[in-house]
Amino acid sequence: MAQGWYVVHTYSGYEQKIERMIRHMMETSEDFASACLDVKVPFAEHEKNVKDGNKKIVKEKILPGYILVELDIDSTNWKNYCIQIKRIQGVTGFLTASRGTMPQPLNKEEYTQILRNTGEIKGEAFKPRQVFSVGDKVRIIEGPFDQFAGGVEEINVEKSRLRVSVEIFGRPTPVDVEFSQVEKV
Repeated sequence: MAQGWYVVHTYSGYEQKIERMIRHMMETSEDFASACLDVKVPFAEHEKNVKDGNKKIVKEKILPGYILVELDIDSTNWKNYCIQIKRIQGVTGFLTASRGTMPQPLNKEEYTQILRNTGEIKGEAFKPRQVFSVGDKVRIIEGPFDQFAGGVEEINVEKSRLRVSVEIFGRPTPVDVEFSQVEKV
């Protein structure tokens, strides 16, 4: 048996509807439930600034147009279950499967990375190569502000980002950059 998480391509916006349909199929068919173990649409929560300056937490799909289905299938029975899923309106097929071949599950690293992005598991803490302090002088070495220099105004260790004040057209302008995009001067 090839148990694993398979990626199913869907019409964008149909992900949750298809998830509900697969769950319904699992509840109504014992045979299908023996092969289809779980289904999920991976979401991540982000803070978003709203007009009045407040922050709001929003859920955003990590893989728009895709859902994850945990299947326990082998080379003899895969067609039956895959065809049942493909017949759902809005499903276009399995990722990593060419016509008539058995789809391949995500490898452990790919699935673990998706879970880290959703926050279901905690990843290893990011350790920057350089340690920054507010007031440090840095030069941007990558991105649209390449070669600009300025002072560190704010540090966000959780997101591995800095707010650097650089001078553009004679005015100090705050720029958000990743730790990897700057070097100390």
